[in-house]
Amino acid sequence: MDGYKKEYLFNKQEYLKLFDDVMQQDQEQNVEFLEKSLTSITGRKYAVACSNGTDALHFALISLNLKPDDEVLTTNFSWISTASCISMVGATPVFCDINILNYHMSLDSIKRMYSDKTKAIVYPHLFGNMSDTKEIIDFCKEKNIAFIEDACQALGASLNGIKAGSIGNVSTLSFNANKVVAGISGGGAILTDDKDKAELFKKLRRHGNNEVLGYNSKMLLLNAKFINFRLQRMKQWQSKRQSIAKRYDEQLQEYVTIQQTNADHNYHKYVIRLQNKEVRDRLKEKLNAKVHYDKPLSENKMYENIKHKKDSTFISKIVCDSILTLPIHAYMSPQEVDNIINTILIFLDQEENKFLNSMKQLIGDDIFDKSLINETTEDVYNYIIEKTYQTPGYIEEVEFKNKRKLKIAFNKFYENLTRDTR
Repeated sequence: MDGYKKEYLFNKQEYLKLFDDVMQQDQEQNVEFLEKSLTSITGRKYAVACSNGTDALHFALISLNLKPDDEVLTTNFSWISTASCISMVGATPVFCDINILNYHMSLDSIKRMYSDKTKAIVYPHLFGNMSDTKEIIDFCKEKNIAFIEDACQALGASLNGIKAGSIGNVSTLSFNANKVVAGISGGGAILTDDKDKAELFKKLRRHGNNEVLGYNSKMLLLNAKFINFRLQRMKQWQSKRQSIAKRYDEQLQEYVTIQQTNADHNYHKYVIRLQNKEVRDRLKEKLNAKVHYDKPLSENKMYENIKHKKDSTFISKIVCDSILTLPIHAYMSPQEVDNIINTILIFLDQEENKFLNSMKQLIGDDIFDKSLINETTEDVYNYIIEKTYQTPGYIEEVEFKNKRKLKIAFNKFYENLTRDTR
């Protein structure tokens, strides 16, 4: 049973009472109580609730008055609406690469892709983890471009006292069913310290108040009440997810790559990376897990026909091919967590045995000799060993004349492997 269902059953009586109370009221009334809660949590001056996080991001971009030739920089590794909203307002999305340790936008890539046409950056805190954006925000100020904080996955997270949803010109939130605080029919919010922008967002969500072209993006009372109820429990749930993440870290960090963080991570997602796509996909099937996200945004079919630009985003591609999302929610039992950890460790142990067996096939049973690790070999042998590790069985029955060089390459590789991952 997933976390959404477990949480409902745990609080069922309170939800039924809340439902009964709200259903006796007018649903199309203001939801200022929720907006007040959001400003209190994030420290923003204004919060405007709307139907979903996509609308929130769309409205944030509308407020910038972008023109058809304008460009907006964003990541090539995120959920599709991070980028699609840029095209919705007629601007050109420019896809930047990511940092391989935390999966957030790379400042170097941002600088490479900046041009005189750049008017904004859309920066998501991926998986609920905040990273230091000071240099990027300083860059935006220097170039006079807007910083849009996509905090849709990050509500409750913070870094050095700075809260998700509190930075940049405008911030956006989502209350989709898979978020750490979920509505019963989605939901979103736009956050800003700019009074004029806040007034514009209120118009946009309600058909423009017949003053500007707007949308039907109001949030009904029932949804707002449920979100507000869950906001009161957000920190408690976050603490439980952090405890589970700590357990994952302790048991897995020597065997897989985990997301780098020094933040008060909300663990909307807990992700690991495996050695390659083949191994990732087989572990995914064994765990019945999910992948967030399996391709860079620019590789989605829609961008075959939508104008865009992109940096050389090979790090995004590497991460897409190797990342895996592990189950995490506040109602997981210790036994469920241990079962996942043990499944991963047993699986990876089997993968290592396949590698060693492949080496024995190439070199013979006597494959270990640490005295060889300081000797030199040739690039071709290093390549053979690395490929065999990535895809056990890459070398089947092949006879190599210089097995000593293979043995040197293997021992050097295995020394690095065990030093870095054990």
